[in-house]
Amino acid sequence: MSQRRDDRVSRLPSSALQRRDALGLAGLGLAGLGLGWPVFAQTAPKKGGVLRIASPANPSSLDPAVGGAGSDHAILWTMYDTLVEWDYATLKPKPGMAEWIFPDPKTMLLRIKPGISFHDGTPCDAEAVRWNIERNRGDAASNLKADLSSIEASAVVSPTQVKLMLDQPDAALPAVFSDRAGMMVSPTAQKAAGKAFGRNPVGAGPWRFVSWADNQKVIVTRHAQYWRTGLPYLDGIEFSIIPELATGLRSVVSRQNDLAYQLSARYRPIITREKALRLVTGPTLYCIQLYMNYARAPLDNPKLRQAINFALNREAFVKATMDGVGEPAHMNLPSTHWAYDKSVAGLYPHDVAKARQLMADAGLAAGIDLTIGGYTDQDAVRRGEIVMDQLGKIGIRLKFTNGTIPEISGQFFGTEKKFDMLLSAWTGRPDPSMSYSLMYAKGAYYNAGRSEFSPELSALLQESRAREDIQWRKSVFAKIQRMVMENALVAPLAFQFEIDALSNAVQGFVPNLLGKPKFNNLSLSG
Repeated sequence: MSQRRDDRVSRLPSSALQRRDALGLAGLGLAGLGLGWPVFAQTAPKKGGVLRIASPANPSSLDPAVGGAGSDHAILWTMYDTLVEWDYATLKPKPGMAEWIFPDPKTMLLRIKPGISFHDGTPCDAEAVRWNIERNRGDAASNLKADLSSIEASAVVSPTQVKLMLDQPDAALPAVFSDRAGMMVSPTAQKAAGKAFGRNPVGAGPWRFVSWADNQKVIVTRHAQYWRTGLPYLDGIEFSIIPELATGLRSVVSRQNDLAYQLSARYRPIITREKALRLVTGPTLYCIQLYMNYARAPLDNPKLRQAINFALNREAFVKATMDGVGEPAHMNLPSTHWAYDKSVAGLYPHDVAKARQLMADAGLAAGIDLTIGGYTDQDAVRRGEIVMDQLGKIGIRLKFTNGTIPEISGQFFGTEKKFDMLLSAWTGRPDPSMSYSLMYAKGAYYNAGRSEFSPELSALLQESRAREDIQWRKSVFAKIQRMVMENALVAPLAFQFEIDALSNAVQGFVPNLLGKPKFNNLSLSG
């Protein structure tokens, strides 16, 4: 069944999303860096084989509703298909397990493709989809409530149709359903496992779960009844958890693994020298930044937050931590994104004198001690050293606590509320309203203080999803970006490019703008 092509079909205008100035690559100078979308000669896909992957992070959970780390996605996508998918280069939504229309601005109709079953044999029908949506938006443990806040109620219309009643128009819902909220889990398995479901996941993706040894390995195997004819090609995938990126790359060089992803730019020369390896690169929305708990002292003082932003030398950060292969970040979107607002980019030029004056105005002329969470891999430690040096010049003394991504991010965003700041990344979302809502909406998981910054920002976040018109949405995001950055709710540092190393046996791999790899179409040639 093809998706209806009328003015009610919920998809962002293709002309806007495909424009070079919307998500184009030329502005990043990618050609000169060798960072365009790669085109490789590929052999016909061959069935069979187990792909071995060096993964940089242990999952926070294998339950998409409960997990909180952006690094989970690469593993989750092997086990869970999504209701909606997206184009790799533009993130334009397209049908996945379901197609959609908006019969009216406050109603969304999902049409689930027939014949899909979960790995345990449970049908992935309308009732299963409705149950997933209600769990994601209502379960106490769900981190997806902000994504689905516009849904007022849901109902099964037929065995393959679910109707969503909205309290306001929501143009971002298709993109929302291409992320965690659209990853369907088996109701049967989740009800039986309860809180243990994150260790015993059951989805409807191309591979089913076999085992998870914490901080060691995640193994998945082919789902024989997968609904897409002919897929997957691979019999299985083994993820070796290797947080140290240099070690992960060495495992590919030594043929212990076939692929390592999200590598540092400083490893590009090593990859290109190895004749048995292939370098894959591409732009991403992956933004390294300082998250701040601005709901409590001392970072409830806007002058301190603004001082931090003025003190950061983003150009020097890119040179020192990315070998110059990156883009200085002045907001949560890169300069080539359709919603980027150039006028906001000039708010915080590197200005130590201005930063010191703001410190004095805040009553902190003698300096201040702040706690900050970070990670243990070599690149994260290096980033921490640069930030510590730059902020130290205005009297901010950072006390770092380093650990694994799930451990440290959980301590900052979870119930413990440890640290004043977190040096981490925002890994991006298919629609910018998702990113801004998840970081700044009241109660959102990635809003560490869970507080409402202002009623005006809350209203703008809702307004950003009210219409599909791209220019209108851009004007709303301009207001959101200015409010976030003028009030220094975050300190963005740099946008990272995708750097992946593949053995020559790996066929069909293509990077995507989210920088979170999918392996659905991969095969092994030997």
